[in-house]
Amino acid sequence: MIDLRSDTVTRPTAAMRAAMAAAEVGDDVFGDDPTVNALQARVAALLDKPAALFMPSGTQSNLCALMAHCQRGDEFLVGQMAHTYRWEGGGAAVLGSIQPQPLPQGADGCIALAEIEAAIKPDDPHFARTRLLALENTWGGQVLPLDYLDAATALARRHGLATHLDGARLFNAALATGQSVARIARGFDSVSVCFSKGLGAPAGSALAGPADFIARAHRIRKMLGGGLRQAGVLAAAALHALDHHVARLAQDHAHAHRLAGGLAGLPGVSVSPPQTNIVFVDLDPARAAGVVDRLQAAGLLCTGGQRLRLVTHLDLGPEDIEQALRILRATL
Repeated sequence: MIDLRSDTVTRPTAAMRAAMAAAEVGDDVFGDDPTVNALQARVAALLDKPAALFMPSGTQSNLCALMAHCQRGDEFLVGQMAHTYRWEGGGAAVLGSIQPQPLPQGADGCIALAEIEAAIKPDDPHFARTRLLALENTWGGQVLPLDYLDAATALARRHGLATHLDGARLFNAALATGQSVARIARGFDSVSVCFSKGLGAPAGSALAGPADFIARAHRIRKMLGGGLRQAGVLAAAALHALDHHVARLAQDHAHAHRLAGGLAGLPGVSVSPPQTNIVFVDLDPARAAGVVDRLQAAGLLCTGGQRLRLVTHLDLGPEDIEQALRILRATL
């Protein structure tokens, strides 16, 4: 079975498992797990932020960030299709009493600057207090332009807003643009990065930002049940990923381009050119009926319906991509 559902389906490599088995550990709730501490220092340096905090998941990392930036009754501005609004269970509202203000996004994932500015509430007791702008990069596999990120974060600063970047696939964005992760994250007060997607670790994310912000996030992480004990076994996987799995993201991007190119021109099929490792395939309604089930029966897993989402990752080699193309062509 060829699994193109997500880059979260990857399994630890043998070398990563060995690193996990050999990890020096302590009790991270007491702050004395040396491998976790090493990972946090490494992430802070990579992102050029004063401090970082290891998190069990990206969802918890984003939620801790939102709750550390905002108080009850505050709001954050966010894209209508952003992960922190649409795909994380409404945690900010349910657990943080923070109001999301979703805004429309363009096809490239950007929120128009005028929309952001117009959504900032005046200082009036009728309104929730606008405190934060949250953006996502990559979004649907697309890289938000650097000049847009600079302009959006500058706009937020002018209005006294904090900024958070959901950078779950930030390393993909960096590879695609040739920019460092620190440069992409430069205008943001906080940034979350994920190790369990393209980097291939079994679990874990990290949140980076100012020291006082990370101290608040640390308290919130404990409140949310995110205090882990001998977490060094997971941090070792993340460190191994940073050492060995960043540059190889280029292979995932190449595989995505191969998928898109191999499907181009099929009748009733429209393929969006990928920028990173995610390919979207739009189908005529007649071809879309039951297509995910038919693909699974033929040996390929993906998500979607009339729009298929195909995600490449480190568990797939060139021969898997060619087999995937054969299945997709025959089925579509």
